Amino acid sequence: MRRPARSLLALLPLVLAASPLAAQIAQSEFAARRAAVVDAMPDGVLLALGGGEPVPDFIPFHQQVHFRYLTGFDEPGAALVIVKSGGTRREMLFVRGKNPAQEVWTGARLGVTGVRETLGMEGRDASVLRSVLDSILKTQTTLLVTGDIGARMTERSTHDQFVEALTAQTPSVKVTDFRREVEKLRGTKSAAELDRIRIASEISARGHLAVMRAVQPGMAEFELQSLAEYTWRREGGDGPSYGSIVGSGPNATTLHYNRNDRVAKAGEVIVMDMATYFDGYAADITRTVPVSGKFSPEQRAIYTIVLNAQKAAERQIRVGGPARAMNDSATAVLAAGLAQVGLIESPTATYDCGTAESPRSCPQLGLYYMHGLGHGIGLLVHDPDQYTRLGRFEVGSAFTIEPGIYVRENLLDIIPDTPRNRELKLRIAAAVTKHANIGVRIEDDFLVTSSGVVRASAGVPRELDEVERELAKPRPPRDASVVERYLKYKTGR
Repeated sequence: MRRPARSLLALLPLVLAASPLAAQIAQSEFAARRAAVVDAMPDGVLLALGGGEPVPDFIPFHQQVHFRYLTGFDEPGAALVIVKSGGTRREMLFVRGKNPAQEVWTGARLGVTGVRETLGMEGRDASVLRSVLDSILKTQTTLLVTGDIGARMTERSTHDQFVEALTAQTPSVKVTDFRREVEKLRGTKSAAELDRIRIASEISARGHLAVMRAVQPGMAEFELQSLAEYTWRREGGDGPSYGSIVGSGPNATTLHYNRNDRVAKAGEVIVMDMATYFDGYAADITRTVPVSGKFSPEQRAIYTIVLNAQKAAERQIRVGGPARAMNDSATAVLAAGLAQVGLIESPTATYDCGTAESPRSCPQLGLYYMHGLGHGIGLLVHDPDQYTRLGRFEVGSAFTIEPGIYVRENLLDIIPDTPRNRELKLRIAAAVTKHANIGVRIEDDFLVTSSGVVRASAGVPRELDEVERELAKPRPPRDASVVERYLKYKTGR
C-alpha cells in the first residue's frame, strides 16, 4: 500500500528524533520518497534518468541528484520509470546487466537480478528502456521528467536528446518538467540526510582547521587548498562539494575566485570557501584568516561587522519563525557597520546604478555585499530547502548563513560616473583606500532538528581571538622550493 505524500512529511519529526541512525539510508526511506512523488503526480509515466558513464579519462562519476534521491542507486546508465494509472502504480529500475568482462574495467554491477533483493523494485535491463517506454506511451499521454530538460539554451543534454527522440515517435504525449515537485520533497531533509550533512560539515571544518594551523606568508593558495582536500579525503569525504576557493589579498574580494595560484603575502587576509561531500551530501564552509596571524585594525573592523551580521541572522532561526527576519537582521548589521567605518554614507544611503536611458538607485551596501545571505545544502551544495519555499523555518531544514564584505581596490572605478556619484566617491575615497583588498566572508552550516538548531560547522573557529590563537600555534615545516619552482615555471619570476 502506498503512503500519501503528506505522511512522509508528517512523520519527519519522529524520524528525526529516532536514534541511533542506521549506517545506510534505509530502502524504506527511498520507497517513501517514491510514494510521495506518486501521490503528487497525475496519471502518467515518470522518467528519472540517472547519470551516464564518464568517458574522458574515467573521471569520477556523480549520480543525477533527482534519480539518486528517489532510488539511492549509484551506478551509471540507469533509469527509474514509474507508471501511475488509476489506483495502481508500477516501479521499474533499469540498470546495466552483469558483464564480467566490462566489470574488470569499471567495477562490479548490481545487475538486473540484484535490483529486487537490494532495492525492492522490479529490475529491467537498461538496453530495453527505450522499447519499454515506447510501449507504455502508446496508452499513456503524460510523460513527467526530472532531468535538465529546457535548462540549456545552446547545448542539448543527453537527457534532452533522449526525451526528444522518445516523444518524436509519440507526438500525442505531453512532456512535463516534474523537477519542482521532487525538489519540494528534497527541501525537507530526513534524519539520515541531516546526519550526512552534519558529518560532511564536521569533516570540512577539520580541513579548515588544518589550514589555519599551516597558514603563513609565502604559501601558495594551492598549498592551502590541497591541505584541506587531503584532510577531507583522509577522513572519508567524497571530495570537494564545489570548486574550492582560496583567495588571498586582492583575490579575497572576488566572490567565485578559484584559480588558487597566487602566493599569499604578509599583512593580507585569505578567504577560504571550501568543503566536502560525505556519502553524497554537501557541506559549505567559509573562513577568513590573516596571513600574518594577526588581523590589522582595518581587517578586524570588517571581520567584526561580518561576524556580527552572521550571529544576528543565526538568532532568528527557530521552528515556525519567518525566514525573512534572518536576512533583514544581517543586512541591518552590515549596513550599520559599513556606515560606521565610512564606506557608505548611511545605512540606507543609495547611489546611481542605472544608465542615462534607464536611471535608478541602488543601496550603497550593494557595493560591498552583492550576494545572498545563504542557501540550502543537501545532495547539491545549492540544494532546495523548505525555508525558501515556505518562508519559515521547519524541522528538516539544512542551509548556510554567509554574509560578506568585499572592498575592491578599484571600487571607485566601478561606480557609474554621475554628478551624485562623484560626490559619493569624494566622501568614501579615504575609507576605500584604507580598507582596500580586504574581503571577509564567514559561512556556517545550520540544521533544524526536532531537538533544536545545530551549527554543524562549529568545529572551526570563527571568533576573532580564537582564529588568532590557532594561527599563533607553531607552523608545520613546509618545502619552500614548491613555490619557488611554481613561480619560476608558471610566472617566469
